[in-house]
Amino acid sequence: MIRWGIIGTGKIARTFAAALQGLDNSVTAAVASRTLENAQSFAEEFGFEKAYGSYEELARDESIDIVYIATPMHKHYEDTLLCLENGRNVLCEKSIALNTKQAEEMFAKAEEKGLFLMEAMWMKMRPAYLKVRQWINEGRIGDIRYIKADFNNFIPFDKNDRLFKPECGGGALLDLGVYPITFAVALMGEPSSIETHAHIGSCGIDLSNSVTLLYPNGAFASTTSGFEVQNRNNAVIAGDKGSITMGDWFFCSPECTLYDAESRQIEDRLFPPEINGYEYEIREAEKCLAEGLKTSRAVPPEETLTIMRIMDECRRVWDLKFPQESAL
Repeated sequence: MIRWGIIGTGKIARTFAAALQGLDNSVTAAVASRTLENAQSFAEEFGFEKAYGSYEELARDESIDIVYIATPMHKHYEDTLLCLENGRNVLCEKSIALNTKQAEEMFAKAEEKGLFLMEAMWMKMRPAYLKVRQWINEGRIGDIRYIKADFNNFIPFDKNDRLFKPECGGGALLDLGVYPITFAVALMGEPSSIETHAHIGSCGIDLSNSVTLLYPNGAFASTTSGFEVQNRNNAVIAGDKGSITMGDWFFCSPECTLYDAESRQIEDRLFPPEINGYEYEIREAEKCLAEGLKTSRAVPPEETLTIMRIMDECRRVWDLKFPQESAL
């Protein structure tokens, strides 16, 4: 049995807690919020044993095996370090940090303490994604030449929303763009160069962006993300012997379809989630703990850091810095 703690009680924490409730080996042990009242309400709804009115109290709870960090983006760094310093293993929501420097320090601290740390990139444990990887590894589409993946949600501007606040790590790139970039890098590897453009709003964050990953053999991946339009958010992987599509919301799509070189459908697979889709990353973290692993093979630190370096480079090109980076 793995005893879970959750730091943060927002929307994503609620989805995660619902998945925990449906798993036999997962114990909803403790939750922490900025106020005890919020923590108690969350604990009562999802059956947590303990509720804390501060993150420090949960981090010091030695009965907790692993903590899920579900706080806003700009808090991931300090909240993860708080847990690691107190001896807790960590599953941290994406993007794992604001920049590569923070992420490197987080993984270094986990290594120093002999603890497990993984970015919660739930896409990479979902059955449809794993089937896509299997088809690619079997050579069903040959060598990948092109990937297209988008994640654009129309979100009306709200100056009080963290998504539009630079001090909160706002912007489309770290919140949405991390998915298509991770998707492309996981399937094609680290690019040799990138081309990128962004629409920077008056609020000082990227409202929309495009990132093209270029590879030495001429292959490339085209990704977009943003808050200004609503897209289907599907994905296409094209090889020299065939292609694969993933349905709307590719990163959590239960569906994937394989085509031959003449675009004739060869196979179509559907994998409805058992609970809500978060159960797969929970099982991955629990499997790693059971095996005594400090990192995940599904979401290795090296790949997480590659994604962070790409996003850092995008923001460098756009001349976009978060306030926390003013001294960098």
